[in-house]
Amino acid sequence: MEQTVIPQLRITDAKRSLQFYVDGLGFEIDWQHQFEPGFPLFLSLTRSGQTIFLTEHREDCEVGGAVYFLVPDTDVCHAAFVSRGVNAPTPEDTPWGTREFQLRDPDGNRLRFACDREEAP
Repeated sequence: MEQTVIPQLRITDAKRSLQFYVDGLGFEIDWQHQFEPGFPLFLSLTRSGQTIFLTEHREDCEVGGAVYFLVPDTDVCHAAFVSRGVNAPTPEDTPWGTREFQLRDPDGNRLRFACDREEAP
């Protein structure tokens, strides 16, 4: 199924955030926009077919958002992040039938990665 909604998160320092999202989590930059040097940056990032927007523009949204990523296998996702130097808590089984772990980006936005336990390989 094609992604139909793109979450947008507010960031305060694009360089710091890109280190986390690109170097740490393995997202790739699709495109970026800046009206001119020194102005806020707006970015589109994708990882494993899931796209998010990051924005330094104060008017776009507030810091402290959350995104829930459905992934095929939480443990594989977790291992990939840890191998890139991300300090990620161990995935846990939930009472509602998923296996999940949550990270916070440098601005405190919450990123939860989950899979259905029945569907995990």
